Amino acid sequence: MNKTAIILGASGLTGGLLLQKLIEDKDYSSIKLFSRTKIEGLPSKVTQHIGDLLDLEQFKTDFKAHQVFCCIGTTASKTPDKSVYKKIDYGIPVAAAKLAKANGIDTFVVISSMGANPNSSIFYNKTKGEMERDVKQQNISRTFILRPSLIGGQREERRMLEKIGLAIFKVLQPLFIGKLKQYKITEPDHIAQAMINLANSTSYAEVIITSTDIKRITKNN
Repeated sequence: MNKTAIILGASGLTGGLLLQKLIEDKDYSSIKLFSRTKIEGLPSKVTQHIGDLLDLEQFKTDFKAHQVFCCIGTTASKTPDKSVYKKIDYGIPVAAAKLAKANGIDTFVVISSMGANPNSSIFYNKTKGEMERDVKQQNISRTFILRPSLIGGQREERRMLEKIGLAIFKVLQPLFIGKLKQYKITEPDHIAQAMINLANSTSYAEVIITSTDIKRITKNN
């Protein structure tokens, strides 16, 4: 297979893992990255398009592939201005979905979050819910929206209190049984692998992928 994949957010934790998996996957002959900054040391099968992702329309000519993987996401600590936050977490994925639809791309995989709800009174959940709603409205035939719980892994920007909270959360994991399983930490490697598995599945019909589904789908690799 000679597939071409687009990744948005390859400089992040999950996006970086996804990028490495696609580089190693012989089914992918071309990977296009759209980002603000260049990633050094990548193989020739990776093409980087550098620019302002808040203006994705500028990339319309190059935004062509078989699959789009959207790993865009910021945090309140990195982006305290809510208007800018929404431009990133809502605006970029929705703009990407619109470009995918316009360019005839039939597979769109995006990371959202547990608790996403356009009617929520919580800004973060509302923003993610509105993003999901408007991505689905593009009617891309194979759309998958992943809703992980707290994402594990090591991040350079994670502050001390966040690290302590994650450590405590890990200790509590054995207590999460039954319906509480959905709240277990979701590993970024599992998210990346599930995204690839979903994009290449011919039978998976669900659009919303829960945290427990992510782990199960990962095992199908």
